[in-house]
Amino acid sequence: MRTPILIWGAGAIGGTLGAYWVRAGLNVTMVDVVEAHATACSRDGLAITGPVEEFRQVVPTITPDQVIGQWPIIVLAVKAQATEAALAMLLPHLAPDGYVLSAQNGLNEIAIAKAVGDARTMGCFVNFGADWLGPGEILFGNRGAVVVGEIDGTTQGRTRQMHAWLQLFEPDAVLTENIWGYLWGKLAYGAMLFATALTPDSMTANFDDPRRTPVFDGLAREVMMVAAARGVTPIGFNGFDPAAFAPGAPQGPAYASIAALAEFNRHTAKTHSGIYRDLAVRKRQTEIDPQIGIIAQLGAEAGVKTPLISRLVDLIHDIEDGKRPMAFETFAVLIDVAKGA
Repeated sequence: MRTPILIWGAGAIGGTLGAYWVRAGLNVTMVDVVEAHATACSRDGLAITGPVEEFRQVVPTITPDQVIGQWPIIVLAVKAQATEAALAMLLPHLAPDGYVLSAQNGLNEIAIAKAVGDARTMGCFVNFGADWLGPGEILFGNRGAVVVGEIDGTTQGRTRQMHAWLQLFEPDAVLTENIWGYLWGKLAYGAMLFATALTPDSMTANFDDPRRTPVFDGLAREVMMVAAARGVTPIGFNGFDPAAFAPGAPQGPAYASIAALAEFNRHTAKTHSGIYRDLAVRKRQTEIDPQIGIIAQLGAEAGVKTPLISRLVDLIHDIEDGKRPMAFETFAVLIDVAKGA
């Protein structure tokens, strides 16, 4: 019997993964709060569009109130700020010997483990580019790193099985004993992406602008300082080298890494971050607090100052609340902070 897999959240990450898995023959059901999206995926099929590959795949998709029974594997793919609410809904449906895989951005494994226990939590790192365009349609903009690993650093039979399933979607998926290293590496990149959303400019235009480079450098260095204080060694991916931003690292390699980010994003159909889409297109709150705000909190606990990260959180909230525009003048606030750092 094929192992049943429940993907909780059928947006950019969960939907793309679900469509590929069902096409490969896995027994997948998706859950989404948008009823029109659930209906489209189940009835007409989920359309994957973009330069990587285009196809349509019917994927059984239900709303949270329709979930019944218990599931051995639940892939959590909701926005970071929805993690705790989703956990409260899915917990009764997680089998006693089952586990939750976090296919999200941020350090959501901390919240998941608190809710379901360390033994029932598996970590996952994703960096492919995708956007939810509307009911039944997702843009798959570019391939990117996919990594899976246990949060305690072990490798189990279930970890190898999940790695094999992820390879059905991303052939170069990695099985690691240091998932935290990848997650913290993504946090440094993620802090930069949040900064790019302060203006309407593309990710490439942001990373190409020498006026903004010190800000991106400073944000990544603050993340690396907090990671070092917590005893974590971040790992690079897709050309991004966290070591270039390590405490005491010279400026040259860091600036070269930022230039490499501009080049990487130059070749994707996903020109803007998901954060930008949240602010400019979907007009909703971003993941700034659980993704980036948590870094400032962890830094404060470790005695590490994070002035750029703290100010970035404030600026994103100002845009969410309509107090500031998405414009260079807003980004310029961070430039001033970087000059004073």
